[in-house]
Amino acid sequence: MKEIDFTKTEGLGNDFIIIDDRSRRISLTPAEVRRLCDRHFGIGADGLILLGPGAPPADLSWDFFNADGSVAEMCGNGIRCIGAYVVERGLCAPDQEVLVILTAVGARSIRILRDREGHFEAAAVSMGNAELRPEALSIEGTQFTCVSMGNPHAVTFVDDVSSAPLATLGPLIETDAAFPQGANVGFCEVGDRASLKLRVWERGVGETLACGTGACAAAVAAHARGLCGPSVTVQLPGGALDISIEAATLAVTMTGPARIVYEGSITL
Repeated sequence: MKEIDFTKTEGLGNDFIIIDDRSRRISLTPAEVRRLCDRHFGIGADGLILLGPGAPPADLSWDFFNADGSVAEMCGNGIRCIGAYVVERGLCAPDQEVLVILTAVGARSIRILRDREGHFEAAAVSMGNAELRPEALSIEGTQFTCVSMGNPHAVTFVDDVSSAPLATLGPLIETDAAFPQGANVGFCEVGDRASLKLRVWERGVGETLACGTGACAAAVAAHARGLCGPSVTVQLPGGALDISIEAATLAVTMTGPARIVYEGSITL
């Protein structure tokens, strides 16, 4: 048996367990990740992050796991939660403005936004360049735009996101043969040139209150179709994210809040 200290965090209701593993002494099996993320028999979370040491140019690194124990390449809400954790736990200088995290898809920079007391308030994350498949993909009679944010997304546009068939169509698209590594499935409603509404069926998790990379993917897909401008607010069930797109390169910046909920220890 082993006792593990942890911190519970959330970004727009998308919640994560963060475990400090900068000493590289912790190893978790997929079954242990599933137990920790279980909302009845564990801590409960949409994902788990092992925070590791960095190497230039990165300050820190991470290993990210979905609630089902599978490995994920990137997580937008999770990386903002890392920003909150690092600032509030004093793992960076009080005046440090940019934090660089090494992820499975490369280094990602976080511009830290603090309140007047110096506490973490929000973060603007450089999410890298989106990769857009120009042709639409038809699955189950529905047209999807495929976008990679380092992880795979399939985005479809609907008239009313509140009635979108997430529970039925989401798992079918997630596991479709078109996505060998699975897909995050976004159902997007266009409000106007500067606003989108989005619900996401996340790979390895199910529907979540928010998906950072999903918001980026939806904004890129909508912009490519001429449905919105390069700066857009994406409203998710858990709150809003501001997304900006550099048209020439499809470099994406995501801005939003995150916070620490509580900390504790658990025995496995």
